[in-house]
Amino acid sequence: MGQLANPNANTESLTVIDNRTGKSYAIPILNNTVSATAFKSIAAPKKPGERDENETTKGLRVSDKGFLNTAVIQSEITYIDGEAGILRYRGYPIEQLALKSNHLETAYLLIYGVLPSKEQYHNFRLEVTRHRVVHADAEGFFRSFRYDAHPMAILTSAFAYLGSYYSEANPSLQGQKLYTKGDAESLEMIDRQIYRLIGKATTLAAMAYRVRQGREFVIPPSHLSYTGSFLYMMDHMGEENYTPNPVLEKALDVLFLLHADHELNASCTTVLQTASSLVDPYSAIAAGCASLYGPLHGGANEAVIRMLISIGSPENVPAFIQAVKKREKTLSGFGHRVYKTSDPRSFIVRKTADEVFKVTGRDALLDTAMALHDAAMKDEYFVRRKLAPNVDFCGLIYRAMGFPLDFFPVLFAVPRVVGWLAHWRQMMIQEGGVKIWRPRQVYVGPSKRDYEPIDSRAPSDSPRTVATAVEHSGITKRTMLATFKGKL
Repeated sequence: MGQLANPNANTESLTVIDNRTGKSYAIPILNNTVSATAFKSIAAPKKPGERDENETTKGLRVSDKGFLNTAVIQSEITYIDGEAGILRYRGYPIEQLALKSNHLETAYLLIYGVLPSKEQYHNFRLEVTRHRVVHADAEGFFRSFRYDAHPMAILTSAFAYLGSYYSEANPSLQGQKLYTKGDAESLEMIDRQIYRLIGKATTLAAMAYRVRQGREFVIPPSHLSYTGSFLYMMDHMGEENYTPNPVLEKALDVLFLLHADHELNASCTTVLQTASSLVDPYSAIAAGCASLYGPLHGGANEAVIRMLISIGSPENVPAFIQAVKKREKTLSGFGHRVYKTSDPRSFIVRKTADEVFKVTGRDALLDTAMALHDAAMKDEYFVRRKLAPNVDFCGLIYRAMGFPLDFFPVLFAVPRVVGWLAHWRQMMIQEGGVKIWRPRQVYVGPSKRDYEPIDSRAPSDSPRTVATAVEHSGITKRTMLATFKGKL
């Protein structure tokens, strides 16, 4: 809590003078961070005529729309310096990991904090492999979706569905301290869910892919790598000794490693927000998957390709740039909430793309993408706004590998399960236990109003306060024109 300041106050503190009262407060600074709750001690008398809803006498609230500068948790997992273009997993630069490690080894690092020994890695990989198979009933679940259902809608539902098979993993059924006791039994229960979710992520994603193709599902093979098994489950059609192309297998592994975690992005925050209620991890992962679905997050690389297709060819880039400046078009694949210089992953993506194109052939959209890149990097409009190209250009690799556009977010979600689980595990075993995340709001709505009978109310004429009339067609339209008993 903030204390009244004194001349001998700790230099590692922030002195705040409340000009409303003339009081001075010393707010402690720890790890270059001040506690938002410390500002609750800075209270003032209510001014004449001031709204009760401001709660002035209860202390200051800290407003931060969109979490632009609010830390909600202490973490040891991922470090990002957006100004310098730095990304590190548990202290290891992403460039080193992409060159020397693989996705499953990096998953171990993210979740447990250290690079595994040879035996630890073998056991971890073995457990993930053992847990890839899903219940036979899952086939009926996947077949229940429409033929044109978006694969992210299927995958999101599948993660939630998966939790229904494991009642022993649900704190609502087994007690709310199931994952937070910190003893060996609790840690084992956490790890079992981690193996299941990482192992089954590729299986569920492959099933979401094949159900769209009208194909039978494939049992996960035990002799292939994590990404090799994924490609096998998506593509195998009964061929003898089928083995995915090693270049594509390696490229997918590198992209999975790059996408495994990215600190408290929207989907990770959603997972932790959901998990803070001590819900089962399958529901929390499903919530993260739903958040990732959005075009401002995991759907961005799909949006990049659709943008490039709409541009067409390099000669159309100047006109598109002008349209963006006039706010007539949206520029996807440039700019990032965190990175203000180039995303460090983009250099690795570029190298990976070159290797993939040697096998698949060069994507025709690459010329358009590079023309857009060069034009934007030289244009003062984009330079001034620090709209550097980011990692979403990996969509070109997915396109070259033959994946449909709407499957791109799935290829983002599968590896990100690792990061979500790393943060989930960290939250479950943190000192002090888990507190439910409950942000404050600044209420600016009406003060107390008295209820009016419906016959005495004047109709509202503001568009924001009027329910929209929806145009109906088909059966609904004909039913509205029909006559029947009880019709409204």
